[in-house]
Amino acid sequence: MPTITPETSATVNTTAVSPDVSVSSVPSPAQPLALDSTPDTAANEGTDDPDRSGFWSVFSSTFLTIFLAEIGDKTQITTLLMSAESHAPWVVFAGAGSALILTSLLGVLLGQWLAHRIEPQTLDRAAGLTLLGITFWLLLDVWQG
Repeated sequence: MPTITPETSATVNTTAVSPDVSVSSVPSPAQPLALDSTPDTAANEGTDDPDRSGFWSVFSSTFLTIFLAEIGDKTQITTLLMSAESHAPWVVFAGAGSALILTSLLGVLLGQWLAHRIEPQTLDRAAGLTLLGITFWLLLDVWQG
């Protein structure tokens, strides 16, 4: 067990020394410990923070999906017409943006509620079948009409 003197008390941690640790791994008085509490980034290089990468993955896929789905749809055309008629584009933008945020919030809350009650695979199948049903219904309407 190392002897603790006033010069070495800040550099030796006796609780971290185990019997299988070599003497060279214990800091000497000439090797002061780094006082920063940040983790060693060199040891963690190449590993991505799952929370950070998960956030950006979900954010970017959601943004791109919604952005591409909204281009040229009836909501965009309606806001275009309302802006042209009212001559108040920023008011129309604020109203349309608020409405889209509220409908997105409702979708997220409903999705979260369903995710806690139904298996993800079942939700995927139900969404796929719903979209197929809408597609067939629209094709039938076009074919008949």
